Amino acid sequence: MSEYSGARLESRILEAVSTMIVKKMIKNPNLSTFTSITEVHLASDNTSATLLVSTAMEKDLDKSVEALNSAAPFIQSHIAKVLRTRNTPRLYFKADRSYQEGEKINALIDKAMGRNE
Repeated sequence: MSEYSGARLESRILEAVSTMIVKKMIKNPNLSTFTSITEVHLASDNTSATLLVSTAMEKDLDKSVEALNSAAPFIQSHIAKVLRTRNTPRLYFKADRSYQEGEKINALIDKAMGRNE
């Protein structure tokens, strides 16, 4: 599979799962309404995809990831209909804490520079 088609497949998966979250197709009370998919990493053989999940509130992140992992078979079946490929990748959801880590680093830099905001 070429790099271009892999990137295109990743973007289609991201769009499909994000649409499912926005349209509240995933009926799990632990899934925060402020959940978003930030990145998709597709294996080179298309057998699996890791989706990085972020939420506006850090306390909801682990619950949202658990909710998405429990709904993964349902999401995967929906993706199969959208992608119309021979094989649908198995979906794994992981927490994306890069935003929170970036905020901590910015706070440390501000503190080191003597800026108080």
